[in-house]
Amino acid sequence: MRKQLFFLTFILLAMISNATNPLFNEFNTPHNTPPFNLINQNHYEEAIKRGLELAQKEIDSIVSNPEEPTFDNTIVALSLAGGDLNRALGVFYPLTSSLSDDRMIEITNNVSPLLSEYSTSIILNQQLWNRIKSVYDNRDKFNLDTEDKMLLENTYESFASSGANLQGKDRETFAALNAEISDLTNKFGQNVLRELNSYKFYLTEKDLDGLPESLIEEAAIAAKENGHEGEYMFTLAAPVYSRFLKYSTRRDLREKMWRVYNSRNTKGEYNNLHIMARIVELRRQLAKLLGSDTYAAYTLKRKMAKTPENVMNLLNQLSTAYRPALDAEMKELNAFASEIEGKPFEVKPWDYSYYSEKLKKQKYDFDTELIRPYFELNNVIDGVFGLATKLYGLKFTQNPDIAVYHPDVKAFDVTDADGSFIGVLYTDFFPRESKTSGAWMTNFSEQYIDANGKDHRPVVSIVMNFSKPVGDKPSLLTPDEVNTFLHEFGHALHGLLTKCKYEGLSGTNVYRDFVELPSQFNENYLTQQDFLNGFARHYQTGDSIPAEMIDRLIAQERYGAAYACMRQLMFGLIDMAWHNSPDSITLDPATFEHNAYKNVQIFKPVEGALTSPQFTHIFSGGYAAGYYSYKWAEVLDADAFSLFKEKGIFDPETARSFRTNILERGGTEKPDVLYRRFRGQDPTINALLKRDGITQSK
Repeated sequence: MRKQLFFLTFILLAMISNATNPLFNEFNTPHNTPPFNLINQNHYEEAIKRGLELAQKEIDSIVSNPEEPTFDNTIVALSLAGGDLNRALGVFYPLTSSLSDDRMIEITNNVSPLLSEYSTSIILNQQLWNRIKSVYDNRDKFNLDTEDKMLLENTYESFASSGANLQGKDRETFAALNAEISDLTNKFGQNVLRELNSYKFYLTEKDLDGLPESLIEEAAIAAKENGHEGEYMFTLAAPVYSRFLKYSTRRDLREKMWRVYNSRNTKGEYNNLHIMARIVELRRQLAKLLGSDTYAAYTLKRKMAKTPENVMNLLNQLSTAYRPALDAEMKELNAFASEIEGKPFEVKPWDYSYYSEKLKKQKYDFDTELIRPYFELNNVIDGVFGLATKLYGLKFTQNPDIAVYHPDVKAFDVTDADGSFIGVLYTDFFPRESKTSGAWMTNFSEQYIDANGKDHRPVVSIVMNFSKPVGDKPSLLTPDEVNTFLHEFGHALHGLLTKCKYEGLSGTNVYRDFVELPSQFNENYLTQQDFLNGFARHYQTGDSIPAEMIDRLIAQERYGAAYACMRQLMFGLIDMAWHNSPDSITLDPATFEHNAYKNVQIFKPVEGALTSPQFTHIFSGGYAAGYYSYKWAEVLDADAFSLFKEKGIFDPETARSFRTNILERGGTEKPDVLYRRFRGQDPTINALLKRDGITQSK
């Protein structure tokens, strides 16, 4: 009887757990969106652990299948395995960046080793690998279409490049390396976020000279909320930090803030120097174990660039093309600053934004603060959404029935021109302590077609850190912030418009150096007058943005193009230096970093300032040996948009081709094939050089 009672109690508890943890089952919500109103933090770890158990059973079922390995019973079955786990992770992981706290960090630390162990166990499952290899070796026997072949190739290559062929102790070594890398990359990112959020600068009225009223109002409210009424609080959040350096007349405060910002994570509780060095060494060992000379060589095999040599050729080609323009820019800026100061003056890194903004205003009579009233956030939303309507016929309708994870977040139904459902888009625009700085797009769930032919449409999110409305004053964006919106929205369209059979190939699941094409392509519209005329209106008067202001915006857009390019090249070269060394790196981080970017150096190195310890893209964000991809994609986007410039920036046929050949195809074919199908040729750097004014248009 006791055993029966125990068994019944166990069943009841299991039923209660299934009923109370909303992550255990498919969501009974509009468009299968996450029920954020029902989910609490305690659900995540439980659901992830349960998902791991169920996923392992699915893997075991594939392996124990007595039938001969086929594409369907092995490759497709593997692609569908882990649905319960993916559902839980699809909700959890996006919130670790947009709604994090100590508890979320604790959960991440708890589950990361389990996920790493699970992933490694799959890769090193010899029976599973044997089945995959059998299908791959006999692929000509199966009736596979293009997408099937890509899924098979990706599956085979991901296993082969992840140690599936390793034997004996090498397998154990691989598992240990992966586990430690996973742990350290998480710690690196957490340290960056925690230290960034730890800085609060309290200033008085005498320290505010030159700052725009909007920033002063925000600082006063922030100080009051933190118990410092009568003072002004500034942080290192991007919208605050960038405007402070651009407008403050107090050079001492600009330098102080710059030095703090650029020396983060080099000492103290959140020191990343040792973590960073260890990650690099572990990645090098991993690459060697898998037969590559360097980590860059290892990871670039599955990139559009293919080899480190191709990456370095691009970076060096751009460096050579932009160096004369950079020298001219800096010579002009130093002369301008010397004139203002009334004495010879050398611009330092904390001076660049300040004097650059003043010179830009003098040359083009352009002040970003004067244009902000025309970029009220709600109008910009209409404009950016409207761009997708003009190009692709999409419609965005806010859906109040969809639960959101924070009051600032809004959810939109996205429909096609014929009224068919495309997906759900969440927008999350404002900074908060629980959110990482920067901007990004992510998925809560991705598109795929199930065995019954049902098309599961994606649930996408774009996250930014724009200035919040202050009192009666709405959120007014700078041109750079509008550009950021366009960028992330381009990623969102890539995720929304996808039409693929397999989740692993849909949307933004493409080669890393191809994924930025849709986002950076969208940025081209910022300087297109026909686009701005459609939404840029003064938030108080309703007047459209003056034509002469658009002309100045367009004219000044090229200003500093060489500086911006060389700065990106610097990041790319630092990344490649860390990850393209065949030997252990013994130089101290400062010397090593300075040597890496000396050919694209803009300013003399500043003691104590280092990029690497806070470089989350490459040490915790998946861009290791891949940061070059921003410039790679910039070459692509300039080349692609040149066709729109030729045909018309809203040309329906060109937009249709971009949608069907790029946005809808995901990773179902090699990116160079997709691009040539759209463009009719391979890309060159010519369009980028013309756009930036490095060479003149004919």
